[in-house]
Amino acid sequence: MKIGIIGAGNIGSVLALRFSENGHDVRIANSRGPASLADIGRETGATAVEARDAVKGADVVVVTIPEAKVPSLPKDLFAGVPVSVVVVDTGNYYPQQRDGRIEGIEKGTPESRWVEQQIGRPVVKAFNNIYADHLRKRGKPSGTAGRIALPVAGDDTKAKAVVMKLVDEIGFDPVDAGEIDDSWRQQPATPVYTGDFDAAGVRAALKQADPIRKPEWRATDKSPGTFENPA
Repeated sequence: MKIGIIGAGNIGSVLALRFSENGHDVRIANSRGPASLADIGRETGATAVEARDAVKGADVVVVTIPEAKVPSLPKDLFAGVPVSVVVVDTGNYYPQQRDGRIEGIEKGTPESRWVEQQIGRPVVKAFNNIYADHLRKRGKPSGTAGRIALPVAGDDTKAKAVVMKLVDEIGFDPVDAGEIDDSWRQQPATPVYTGDFDAAGVRAALKQADPIRKPEWRATDKSPGTFENPA
């Protein structure tokens, strides 16, 4: 498949590598332009492009940028892109550490539903609950005992199936985590977040999730600070 990745941070870079390793045609873009991605291109096998070129002709588009940056994406980024193109959101809301206050999320909108509202496209939520280093190094062949599983949430069953296949290809068991309105169950501070559970463990963790966002994951009047010193 042709996969466009918007964002070249830790998760974006690892996904570019893993998808390329599995034979996909990967293009990657960031806010600074292709010249800034020369090293990542060499390391991952992905082609560095402008954001509009990453989505043009793609079968799958992965949006993997800080939550606070999502509204800054070009408003016409998906203009002319068929509705059949699958859009994946890997993002997490870190109000005290990075993003500051995002009012819609603070009021209870699931992170990925909020992303949909900003970009004007339905998304599939995936790859958000695992450390990038684990995503790169801990994938195992299908059928391996204890294989790490990843939750995948989305409203479109066909789009979700495409993403679940990609999850499996790069070494993880995909677990259907419901619709986007259920995706709060895999947000930061929930049991499944960074848990590295197998499929049964992921299903159990999703059921144990509490919909009340914990105080340490809500913005304060001093937000944001840093990951080292949250505010």
